[in-house]
Amino acid sequence: MAYKIIIDPGHGGSDPGATFNGRQEKDDALALAMAVGELLKNAGFDVEYTRTTDVYNTPFEKATIANNVGGDLFVSFHRNSSAEPNQYNGVQTLVYNNSGLKSNLAANINKNLAAVGFQDKDIVERPNLVVLKRTKMPAVLIEAGFINSEQDNKIFDEKFNEMAQAIADAIIDTLDDAGIRATTMNDYRVQVAAFRNRQLADNMAATLRNQGFVVNILAEDGLYKVVVGEFSNLDNAVALEQRLRMMGYNTFIRT
Repeated sequence: MAYKIIIDPGHGGSDPGATFNGRQEKDDALALAMAVGELLKNAGFDVEYTRTTDVYNTPFEKATIANNVGGDLFVSFHRNSSAEPNQYNGVQTLVYNNSGLKSNLAANINKNLAAVGFQDKDIVERPNLVVLKRTKMPAVLIEAGFINSEQDNKIFDEKFNEMAQAIADAIIDTLDDAGIRATTMNDYRVQVAAFRNRQLADNMAATLRNQGFVVNILAEDGLYKVVVGEFSNLDNAVALEQRLRMMGYNTFIRT
């Protein structure tokens, strides 16, 4: 079965979260969460959301959703705030306690977001937060910059795609280091091209990554094969292949 990641966009509906000059935390959280979730699905992970629209669920309801669907990892998306505008800037990742896989993930998220341009404000233990305390799987809560920091908002808006990719990469790399793959059996991938020249394969892989796909290059039979995704469910691989074909790629599904 595929490894299941719960994506939790913070706040929503009647709860806007932090606000600044008309900007609402709930909107930024939803946009970033959906972008990261799409990247993780492209990588072959099973992704479930606590919300995909502007609705409100209590923190306990969010934890219950995650537990009921059998999530393996919980990632909550938020923006930070401070008493005065431009008082602070940077990213933090919150955990129940600073140990285990969730600690490694938090460190990797902060490191990757710092590479995008944010200040790394470290890992913070928050044992009383319901979504970290009541979830039955490793859980982190990302404070993706201060919503009342003009510096952080500039990064959020101008480097949004890089932020999403940085978080998705942190999740994938942390799980890979722990020996956890997207799928555990009957892996299907979509092959996009095969080249004798490695540079040509690298160029196509870079183009696909810029389009939001998770890409690998396999060296087989004297060729460099560009493959996208990794799925346990054949239907998911077929859906991705159809999407790539509509974008003009000549593809086929392989195991």
